Amino acid sequence: MTQDIWTILGETLSHKNACKEFGLEEREIIEAIRNGKLQYRENYAHGNPYFRLLRKEVIALAKQMRGQDAMEINNIEYEIKKAKSEVNSHKRKITALERKIISLMKRKDEITNQ
Repeated sequence: MTQDIWTILGETLSHKNACKEFGLEEREIIEAIRNGKLQYRENYAHGNPYFRLLRKEVIALAKQMRGQDAMEINNIEYEIKKAKSEVNSHKRKITALERKIISLMKRKDEITNQ
């Protein structure tokens, strides 16, 4: 049984994420859709419309428009941004856990010293 590419996790992305991930502009994506270079499905998230695109077609478009080197540099920058965001998220979680430990230790001391 073959699975429709539109339903496979990771094979599609929104036009907004395509802009972020591949350094394309929204107008370039819309123009490519109009020219038949990109297939799309119209979806809605919280009442807001967006285009769902096939990742392999977006990659081909980015390579055609920007070149392989520029696409690779953009991909590296995108991965760095994602990694920094994740590091910051973990820092916030660590800070919250450290506060919780301190609070629990104080509570424990209060109970023991009664």
